Amino acid sequence: MLAGEPYDPADAELQSDRERAHALCRKLSTADGDAERADIVRELLGPYAQFAVTPPFFCDYGYNIHAAAGSYCNTNCVLLDTCSISIGPNTLLGPGVHIYTVSHPMDAQIRRSGTETGKPVILEEDVWIGGASVICPGVTIGARTVVGAGSVVTRSLPPDVFAAGNPCRVIRPLTR
Repeated sequence: MLAGEPYDPADAELQSDRERAHALCRKLSTADGDAERADIVRELLGPYAQFAVTPPFFCDYGYNIHAAAGSYCNTNCVLLDTCSISIGPNTLLGPGVHIYTVSHPMDAQIRRSGTETGKPVILEEDVWIGGASVICPGVTIGARTVVGAGSVVTRSLPPDVFAAGNPCRVIRPLTR
C-alpha cells in the first residue's frame, strides 16, 4: 500500500486501523480544550506530531500523516492517508481542505475487484492551502506556495507561486 502497489482495503488489519483512527477522530471532535486535542492528535498521528487541529477532522489511518511544527489544520478537513501525507513546517490548511492519497482503478472491471492504489502527497514548508481545496494523489506543493480557495490540485506546483482554479494552475509568482 505504502509503495503504491494495489492493495485490498477490506484487509482485516487495515479495517481495524481505520476503525481506530475514526474513533480517535470522533473523540477529537468532543475534546475539551487545546491540551486534550493535542493529546488526541499525538495518539492519532504519533508521538512527534506537532499538528494543531480544529475539529471536526477526518482521516483513514493517522499514522501516515507527518506534520511538522507550526502546521495547522482548520475545521472539516479530510486527509485520506493510504500513503504518506507530509506537511511541512508552518503550513496552513484552510477549512474543508481534502487531501487524497488513495486512488481507484480507471478500468471499471478492475475497480469492481475493490483494489485500490495510492501515491504520497507532499506539502513543503510555509504552504497555505485555501479552504475547500482538494489535493489529489501524487501531488507535491512547493515551499511558500499559496493555493486559492476551492482549487482542485491535480499536478505538482513549484515553490513561491499563487495557484488557483479547477484544475489548479499557476496564476503568478509570489514576490516579497
